[in-house]
Amino acid sequence: MKVILTEEVPSVGQPGDLLTVKDGYARNYLIPNHKAVHATTQNMKQLEHQKRLVEEKLNKIKAEAEKIARKMAEVSCTITKPAGEEDKLFGSVTSADISESLHNEGLEIDKKKIVLDEPIKKLGIFNIPVKLHPEVTATLKVWVVKE
Repeated sequence: MKVILTEEVPSVGQPGDLLTVKDGYARNYLIPNHKAVHATTQNMKQLEHQKRLVEEKLNKIKAEAEKIARKMAEVSCTITKPAGEEDKLFGSVTSADISESLHNEGLEIDKKKIVLDEPIKKLGIFNIPVKLHPEVTATLKVWVVKE
């Protein structure tokens, strides 16, 4: 029997998969538990329509991330911190500080999207990657200067 999965079934498939399974498995488990529906032409068309809508939504989100990445390439943020000898900072510059600085520049970027391997602990210019989307990563120039 051909069925379309409506939710993930371990070791069987993902939602939207068209599968051929044994009749008893489909009638007794998948369909009664709303994990699958019969693969009729109407259900197939509905599945294709839903896939198209999801794809359009993902493309729109990616385009928005690319737009933000272009804006970010034009912006550089400056963070002032007190520093001691040999240009070492008292404390450090974290992703929260960078996010706040970007907020002041007019860009709303979540601190979780800013990829810092370790906090910045000295003065200088740093290129920080910002992961806006799984396929879009922007580079932000951060200036850390003495207060």
